[in-house]
Amino acid sequence: MSSTRLIDLRTAVLAKNDDLAAALRADLAGAGAVAVNLLSSPGSGKTALLELLLTRCVERGVPVAALTGDLATENDAKRLARSGAPVRQVVTDGLCHLEADLVRDHLAGWLPEGTRLLMIENVGNLVCPASYDLGESLRVVLASVTEGEDKPVKYPTAYRWADLAVLTKVDLVEPCGFDETVFAEAVRDVNPELPVVRTSARTGEGVEELLARLLALTPDSTAPVHTTGRT
Repeated sequence: MSSTRLIDLRTAVLAKNDDLAAALRADLAGAGAVAVNLLSSPGSGKTALLELLLTRCVERGVPVAALTGDLATENDAKRLARSGAPVRQVVTDGLCHLEADLVRDHLAGWLPEGTRLLMIENVGNLVCPASYDLGESLRVVLASVTEGEDKPVKYPTAYRWADLAVLTKVDLVEPCGFDETVFAEAVRDVNPELPVVRTSARTGEGVEELLARLLALTPDSTAPVHTTGRT
């Protein structure tokens, strides 16, 4: 197959996904909900942080739900369910990313009525997921201090299309010898306007700030909800 043909097929697939994502975003808005798409490499601490965010939402009576994607097993869904929030696993059977149709199909007949915030934990991967809009209103890219400072420049697409960056495991900055100044410069090189929130699921640092940003998206908030995705 020629390279031109491959590009045409990829463009068609992404265009179809974008149409589905736009419709899903509108459906969620009509139901009074917004979605947040969480992207990261494996081992970033995404699930641990998400469990803490869900727990705090449940404690405050915020109607929240979560979809979590993995190639296999329902381990993350079982872990996230400890928060008390409704959680559903998306098993991709080898697909390295979530797509809008997978999200739509898993929400159908499942998303609890009254949900205001839908957290979508994407498959651990910073390559393919960066190209797929899932109908989210906020795209968050996470990196841990254990991964090194150059993640943004190594995976520029993920950071270029993100609305928010989250640095995780900041309690390990010193033992890992992580240079936050270098990381911040790498973020600016790719996306100069991208805000960064420092967090630790272990100590709770930064979690309230992150949660406030997420809750500001919900329909009960006066903050504007914007759309993200490829253009």
